[in-house]
Amino acid sequence: MPTPRPNLSIDAERLRAALRRSSGIGAGPRGGLRRLALSDSDREMRDQFVAWCEAIGCQVVVDTAGSIFARRAGREDDLPPVVIGSHLDSQASGGRFDGVLGVLAGLEILRTLDDNGIITKRPVEVVDWTNEEGARFAPPMTASRVFAGLATVEWLHDLTDDDGLRYGDELRRIGYLGAAPVGGRSLDAYFELHIEQDSLLEEQGVSVGVVTGGYYSHALNCIFRGECAHTGPTEMRKRRNAMVGAAYFLAAVNDIGWDYEPVGRSSASRMQIWPNRFGILPDYTEVTVDMRHTNRAVTDEMVEKARAALTQAAARAQVEAEVTAEWTFGDEAFDPECNNLVRQAAKARGTSCMDMLSIAGHDAYYISRIAPTALVFSPCIGGITHNEAEDIPWEPTVEAVNVLLDAVLARADR
Repeated sequence: MPTPRPNLSIDAERLRAALRRSSGIGAGPRGGLRRLALSDSDREMRDQFVAWCEAIGCQVVVDTAGSIFARRAGREDDLPPVVIGSHLDSQASGGRFDGVLGVLAGLEILRTLDDNGIITKRPVEVVDWTNEEGARFAPPMTASRVFAGLATVEWLHDLTDDDGLRYGDELRRIGYLGAAPVGGRSLDAYFELHIEQDSLLEEQGVSVGVVTGGYYSHALNCIFRGECAHTGPTEMRKRRNAMVGAAYFLAAVNDIGWDYEPVGRSSASRMQIWPNRFGILPDYTEVTVDMRHTNRAVTDEMVEKARAALTQAAARAQVEAEVTAEWTFGDEAFDPECNNLVRQAAKARGTSCMDMLSIAGHDAYYISRIAPTALVFSPCIGGITHNEAEDIPWEPTVEAVNVLLDAVLARADR
């Protein structure tokens, strides 16, 4: 590990100001964020991020997935870059730090290098991955998935939201349909800082979590088709209510999670119904569910039970059902060398640090398939997240960003 530069630390108040500015763009009614991907507020935040990056001389490039890369040149600028990143989009009722902290921490690291006149051996980039949340365009982590070569740009552009609007069309509308190809280039390493989205670090009084792996997650998107009918005169035995079939299924999926707790989780997070009006039985319902466990074989077992429940629910409601899409993540391995740089940086600063698993999904999962990757956690108050009440303890967060600074510098200068 290169010799650390003494007394090099971020400007904590500048980072706080950037987070405060972000919090005012797409603000939710209860103090959080409602900054859905490719919305007008997402465009405003992107414009602000680009302006900040260009102000310190970064070269900004946008790819055809809409992801923004801000590049700070290195002494040997033809070497693959060390990349820091996360996402700036939020959930429909999201917090101010989920994803945002990782991007703005990367920006603050570039600003700190600029302040101190430090030119790293390798270039350093900060990336805002598009549509990490998947709250508007499912599934999640779509741009990083395409960057890693796991899906095509055409697939991505054809995704639609609940109003039928295409990802590609919305990307063009907000002015962020870039010209650069997605992926196809080497990264020296990728570092992602993210709030933990759980309370373990806070409970243990630890400032930095080194993520060694994750829960294996498997999601299913399912459609139920029945028949519209009057809610009054239609006899019970003649009803083909798509919503009822979905309800039977969702209850069964929830029970599966209870069968595997406390480690296993199952979730029913989304339902779309048509016509969704009083007085008429709906003939169409779409739901999204997922199952998670630390053991991939156990997750697979949970998923098979869900598939069986889907068949049973459809038969009970006298409707048809099918799985129309599914996706997985979470069994990726993070890079031992990058993780060690984080641990060494924490030790050198006297910052508390622990190894842990991630339950939630992150862009780092897909990028780990093509580049050495470290996923770093900082504390989250009460574990509250995907909720406007999400908050962070400030001093431990600053410690985590400084550890990230040191780890990135060590990687970029080796």
